[in-house]
Amino acid sequence: MRTLLITGGAGFIGSNLVHYVMANTNLNIVNLDKLTYAGNLTNIKAILHHPRHSFIKGSIQDRPLIKQILAQYQPDGVVHLAAESHVDRSIDGPGEFIQTNIVGTFELLEGVRAYWSQQDSAKQAAFRFVHISTDEVYGSLGPAGCFTETSRYAPNSPYSASKAAADHLVRAYFHTYGLPVLITNCSNNYGPYQFPEKLIPLMIFTALGGEPLPVYGDGSNIRDWLFVTDHCSAILKVLAQGRPGEVYNVGGNNEKTNLQVVEAICDLLDTMRPRQNGGSYRELITFVHDRPGHDRRYAIDASKLKAQLGWTPRESFATGLGKTVAWYLANPDWCEGVRTGSYQS
Repeated sequence: MRTLLITGGAGFIGSNLVHYVMANTNLNIVNLDKLTYAGNLTNIKAILHHPRHSFIKGSIQDRPLIKQILAQYQPDGVVHLAAESHVDRSIDGPGEFIQTNIVGTFELLEGVRAYWSQQDSAKQAAFRFVHISTDEVYGSLGPAGCFTETSRYAPNSPYSASKAAADHLVRAYFHTYGLPVLITNCSNNYGPYQFPEKLIPLMIFTALGGEPLPVYGDGSNIRDWLFVTDHCSAILKVLAQGRPGEVYNVGGNNEKTNLQVVEAICDLLDTMRPRQNGGSYRELITFVHDRPGHDRRYAIDASKLKAQLGWTPRESFATGLGKTVAWYLANPDWCEGVRTGSYQS
């Protein structure tokens, strides 16, 4: 594999993946991103003009553009990350999620299928299309058990429903057309470059501003947390060694309640950036009305990925969160650009 097309490569996971691929492989990267509010060229500033990196501003819904990119760069694989991804936004405005996550995935699949079908048999066999999805497609867990690759789909938000639909489309293109696809369903990611609508960066930003830290309900909703660099290593494992048509769950083995996460952030900030009044950031925690359809618990069983491809996460929640908080504290210009919106200018 020489050239990889990454969609959504200026977003949170996408930009981390671009950096990871650049640092750990010799692949050429074609980076397609629409640069919506969550896409930030600052995320990839260090490698934007690198000779192995080509950035293209555009939408996965633009099939003529997809066709042009595939013809020009002749990629050997695609990692599809471009998506609307915030549950609260999907509740307030589901339409964009349907268009990007379902229609966009369809347009991308159709463009890739046409390109792939024109290749010789050797390149067809070596080609891979990796679709990055979420554990939220499985719905909500009870107090015990974990999601596996055979868990029943039961999405509970417009966001997770749109991702579930995309998963089904990708699977269908394998079974109908033979397109060599793979699907990964990951748990909650965190780390550098994450837009501050998501829990961890939101709490860091808000705490540093001395404002109340809003926690939904009683804070007992549970998520499995995955450090983004661990996720990137899993994606490359699946890309290189995964079996076409298979699904691989990617989890961090770090189940935490939302309240535990917020308290851990507060404790780190107490040490790394103490409040001027000498109090603890925990004093800012405020419980707010729960959001509609808030799934109670997610947990991933990633044993298939470990057994078949030899992947395990390197970071514990403590080490990953420490690196995350340190990164935000060390990058005030990035934080200020996101806070003011100047990154979009």
